[in-house]
Amino acid sequence: MEAFKRAILQPGPPENFALRIVQEVIKPQKRTKLVQDENQLLENILRTLLQDLVSSAVQSGAPIMEYGQSVDDAETTLGHIPRLLDIVLYLCEKEHIEGGMIFQLLEDLTEMSTMRNCKDVFGYIERKQDILGKQELFARGKLVMLRTCNQLLRRLSKANDVVFCGRILMFLAHFFPLSERSAVNIKGVFNTSNETSYEKEPPAGIAIDFNFYKTFWSLQEYFCNPPSLSLAPTKWLKFTSSLMVVLNTFEAQPLTDEEGDAINMEEEAANYSIKYLTSSKLMGLELKDPSFRRHILVQCLILFDYLRKEEIKTWEDRVKKMLEVTPPKGKDFLHKIEHILEREKNWVWWKRDGCPPFEKQPLEKKAQDSTKKRRPRWRLGNKELSQLWRWADQNPNALTDPQRVRTPSIMDYWKPLAEDMDDSTGIEEEYHHKNNRVYCWKGLRFSARQDLEGFSRFTDHGIEGVVPLDLLPHEVRSKYQAKPNERSKRAKKEESRNATLQAEENQIATPASENDEAVRGDLDSSATPMEADATPVAGGVSQGGTPTPEEQLKESPDTDADPDSGQLEADAEAEAGTIDGETDAEVDVDVDAVS
Repeated sequence: MEAFKRAILQPGPPENFALRIVQEVIKPQKRTKLVQDENQLLENILRTLLQDLVSSAVQSGAPIMEYGQSVDDAETTLGHIPRLLDIVLYLCEKEHIEGGMIFQLLEDLTEMSTMRNCKDVFGYIERKQDILGKQELFARGKLVMLRTCNQLLRRLSKANDVVFCGRILMFLAHFFPLSERSAVNIKGVFNTSNETSYEKEPPAGIAIDFNFYKTFWSLQEYFCNPPSLSLAPTKWLKFTSSLMVVLNTFEAQPLTDEEGDAINMEEEAANYSIKYLTSSKLMGLELKDPSFRRHILVQCLILFDYLRKEEIKTWEDRVKKMLEVTPPKGKDFLHKIEHILEREKNWVWWKRDGCPPFEKQPLEKKAQDSTKKRRPRWRLGNKELSQLWRWADQNPNALTDPQRVRTPSIMDYWKPLAEDMDDSTGIEEEYHHKNNRVYCWKGLRFSARQDLEGFSRFTDHGIEGVVPLDLLPHEVRSKYQAKPNERSKRAKKEESRNATLQAEENQIATPASENDEAVRGDLDSSATPMEADATPVAGGVSQGGTPTPEEQLKESPDTDADPDSGQLEADAEAEAGTIDGETDAEVDVDVDAVS
């Protein structure tokens, strides 16, 4: 310990003598680095020395960070405690001793100091922030530093020590990375302990609208705990009615530019307090205060941004319009608030995604060889085709082997989907085979070739209806199995449609055949007598080759209608009716047989 006391008084930077002092006191096994037991021994010595220096500073009545400080004409030397901390910080930075030792000494120093001295200690921490934030030190002492800052925040008054609390929070924001989960409110929990107390009973002898006073300050209950509005509809109705009263009052008492210019914003920022006074005597003055009015309106916007309901759009526009007309520089102030709320959405999305790290490690550049490797050239363009061709040369029967390509049966192919449809297997919906488009496409091709009945169920039941019914359990099969009545109706409809089409084809084909025979008879009338002998049968012309008066009448262009063709059409219609009658009878017989 005496050796360190002498080292504190030595001039010059710590690197000139720090390691030599450690080697003199500890006599380490390794020359430049202490092992675990040696680190523990050194830590006990330094913590005892620090406690003695703090006790001496308290007895002398000097601030602990200035104890032992001397002012000469040439330079000003540091106090004993900052000097000791510099020596330990250098040893930790160079990894001569354990990296978390400096953080432990700082924690002990803040616990032994008053709040006035803690400000000086924290000033030292802020000055050494860059060194303390190095990776080799940060990994060893981040939890100790977080505990130290949290202890300071608990000791400070949130109303009187606002600036010091802000310094600590700003240090934590810079010291810890953005992706540090210990500094992020992952669940979005609100500080419901921040309650606003106000008068419940009207004071005597003061003429104020006490109902408005209670309505105004009751809004803080909802600003403190926004989730309560979405859980209870009655609270939402009460909140909207109270907010309407407050906004109507603000609009009825607009602020002028003179009232806005009378407020010195710089002086107000210096005396800023996180809580407003809630005395009913000050209600009239607070309503004329632009910063107070902005404070309430910004709270409304934060609440609206959290709720994100459709019905709050009109409320939000109304609040923004009031902020815009609130002096001084209402438009600029509104623009900044909107920018902050927009950036807040990015933080919400970032926390929703699990707080992924912002820092990305640089990609290591692979050492490039001076000589570039020549790309191999394949016989058939790529490695796979060339390998396949080489296998074919070695085994000529490889491509003609019938076992090379095998089309699976319908039962084997649809078995995985049938297992998915069985609720007893417990397979989740997202892992069903019906979500695989390639699997469904291949199955439809197989069913179209091998199972037309199952393929026809695709229109009514989708891909699950194509599965063969024998693969499905009984309770699932009944859903996709067609009823007998539906099958008979479908068969009757198909047979009727086929009969109608057949009748129409016969009706078209019969006149065409008659016309062909008539033309053929005309051509044969000018042929030889032997050919003319056969024409009466085919074309209806007289044996002598001379057309009869009736035939001349048929061939006359002035004739409007052909009686023979009309007779043929009537015969065709009668034949079609006969076919339809036979079809209907057969269908009725089939239905009776099924029933």
